[in-house]
Amino acid sequence: MPLAKMDSFMKYANFFYKCVGIEPYSSHERPKAASAWITFVFWANIVNVVFIMIAEFSFVVKSVVDKDIVLAVMVMSYVGFIVVGLSKMFFVWLNKATLSHIVRDLEDLFPRDKPAQVACKLDYYLNSCSRISFMFSMLYSVAIWTFNLFNLIQYVIYDWWLQTRIVPETLPYPVYVPWDMRHGLKYLLMFFNQNFAGYTSAAGQVSTDLLLCAVITQIIMHFNYLSQKFEDHQLTGDWAQDSRFLSEVVHYHNRLLRLSDQLNEIFGVPLILNFLISSFVLCFVSFELTVGVTPDEAIKLLLFLVSSLSQAYLICHHGQLIVDASFSFSMAAYNHNWTNADERYRKALVFIMMRSQDPTYLKATVFIQITRGTMTDLLQLSYKFFALLRTMYVK
Repeated sequence: MPLAKMDSFMKYANFFYKCVGIEPYSSHERPKAASAWITFVFWANIVNVVFIMIAEFSFVVKSVVDKDIVLAVMVMSYVGFIVVGLSKMFFVWLNKATLSHIVRDLEDLFPRDKPAQVACKLDYYLNSCSRISFMFSMLYSVAIWTFNLFNLIQYVIYDWWLQTRIVPETLPYPVYVPWDMRHGLKYLLMFFNQNFAGYTSAAGQVSTDLLLCAVITQIIMHFNYLSQKFEDHQLTGDWAQDSRFLSEVVHYHNRLLRLSDQLNEIFGVPLILNFLISSFVLCFVSFELTVGVTPDEAIKLLLFLVSSLSQAYLICHHGQLIVDASFSFSMAAYNHNWTNADERYRKALVFIMMRSQDPTYLKATVFIQITRGTMTDLLQLSYKFFALLRTMYVK
């Protein structure tokens, strides 16, 4: 079986990044800079997405003026989806240098030979990361293309195949622009723009979430490997030799803590925007489902709801895993055979145990420490908004 490479953890994230025109990092395995074509694709996608977002927000304003609150709420959820995608894309694009530094540090730590990869249980973590990445990618791809092509599918089934009813030319997302776009070339152009804007927003979110989870998975792998190595190590009682081992462990641990801090610096703001906007999106989608929609629309909204919940849980789940892995290091320090160690070794070990009892968190800036409990907080916040919106609508 060939040796695994570090890029194998990021292959799904890199695929979606390439689709939106981003080279998220450079590394020893990926030293090349972004080409002119990649840069053109990125800015073309950004201009198109911003144009559609402005057109959708204009529609929201028009709907509020016309007192069509249900339609305004529906389109606001689409605007929120775009904002999350744009924020994640831009923060990765702006922090390429820092992200490249993180990846290079991970490359330095990455096990290069088969015994080292077996000791780190690399195959287990790689398979887990690949399985989660594939399932999450498929879920988001199905959701966004269902939204994008829903009206076209209706036309093929009801109008062209069954011939039970006439399906008018409608766009995937309601927008307001100061020209007639209901027919002909203008309709096709807007249909094309909306499809790619939807895909760009989804790809921007999926790629960043998968990259974040891939990096976290590797940090977790190193934390668990270090803990196991620390716990299994047999001390000699010789201070010079044992202190050398302890120094290597502390250096390894500090590198992992520094990587975690750098990760939070890059993804902190996008994550808090993600959670805040997701709470509103979940509220809006739930509200739309309760006010009465057609079965066709309900399928779309349920897909949107499931994908949003899955995204939030994916981040919260990995946040909990890194907390558990970092805290296990303190248990490993206590469980290894320090009773026979030199007194100086045991005194040094106390400081290590004290530091490691403060676990590493995935943070959405300084405001939120992300764990599985954050998922509960998100659902509670969404429900409060939903209850408020529902009460206002009934009155």
